Amino acid sequence: MSIKVFKFGGASVKSAEAVRNMAAICKNHSNQPLVVIVSAMDKTTNHLEQVFDLAFNSKPYQKELDKIFNFHETIALELLNDEKLVAELLDPIITSLNEKLEFSERYDQVISYGEIFSTKIIHAYLEKSGQNFEWIDSRQKIRTNDRYRDASVNWDITQLNISELTDRVTSRHIITQGFIGGTAEGLTTTLGREGSDFTGAIYATCLKAESLTVWKDVPGILNADPKIIPTAIKFDEISYEEAAEMTYYGAKVIHPKTIKPLANAKIPLYVRPFLTPDEVGTAIDDVHTPKKLPSIIFKEDQTLISFKVEDFTFINERNISEILHALTEQNIRINLMQNSAISFSVCVDSNQSKVDYLISALSDQFSVFYNSDLTLITIKNYDQPTIDECSIDKEILLEQRSRHNFQIVVR
Repeated sequence: MSIKVFKFGGASVKSAEAVRNMAAICKNHSNQPLVVIVSAMDKTTNHLEQVFDLAFNSKPYQKELDKIFNFHETIALELLNDEKLVAELLDPIITSLNEKLEFSERYDQVISYGEIFSTKIIHAYLEKSGQNFEWIDSRQKIRTNDRYRDASVNWDITQLNISELTDRVTSRHIITQGFIGGTAEGLTTTLGREGSDFTGAIYATCLKAESLTVWKDVPGILNADPKIIPTAIKFDEISYEEAAEMTYYGAKVIHPKTIKPLANAKIPLYVRPFLTPDEVGTAIDDVHTPKKLPSIIFKEDQTLISFKVEDFTFINERNISEILHALTEQNIRINLMQNSAISFSVCVDSNQSKVDYLISALSDQFSVFYNSDLTLITIKNYDQPTIDECSIDKEILLEQRSRHNFQIVVR
């Protein structure tokens, strides 16, 4: 029987009520093998980051840590209604997390506990409610390098590890964690923020799954953020290529790394609403769409940096190479770049310390100017009415147009 992989994000398991809803979705699909990937509950990862920063800087963190413990304990008690069982479930996790905060200075070792909390609680509830699930530790299945906070997957070893689950999932469903992996030395790594979608793609690919479904708090993939563009339209189906480009330019519905392994394996990805699970959502697959709807992507908190030569020479390949080298040194991803006769400009995610580094490293060769608190707007498959709608009443600092994409950096 073919396997389905489900991924549930933090919003879909943010409360006891939400977990019950998630369990109902799993039960409705229990007639075939399921692998369920779960994120940390609600904003737990953000709260763990705050605790880690306090601990790392030798500041009191117990009050913030207690809030995390109490949040999970409250949900577990509401779901399981058994104080002894909840204590047996959570006390070892709490003890382990306290040890990590005391002895480890690595971000990943602490932040990963959000997924451990959520999957332990949800697994216990699924078992109590009569669903046959096995809890699996993704830290032992997804092998990565030791590039902490944004680890790369060793696909060969990960394939071997996860493919071992193929027979087991036919007799018991599996629940495991998104976002986290492990090194050959047994240290925990993370796959980048919001990386649970990517985890779903890893499991789906390694298990040769029928599909991956990401359950979200939106009706599917829309052609714009409905909070900004109220007339946003849902796609019923889009291609892997379109979805990959949308994530590259900043669309937040799917993690950017998710599409590639699925496209290579021709595994469809479905984005469906967990609050109305009978709705079909959006399918991402190998479809060809002759007429493409404009997609509008807003990427906020941007900085536009310009490097200008001052000796009346022109910007050349050597100048650009030196600038790109400095950007690479700081692991700065370019969201947009453009050059004129005497300057080279890049739009990047805002980070003042990295901007300061670039000024220090390159100011002997260039005059460096920058503007912060900007927004990068990308219109894929643009038309003039959409450009007019997105440009009205905005100060445009940079504009770029290609065959299919229109981009502006605005204040």
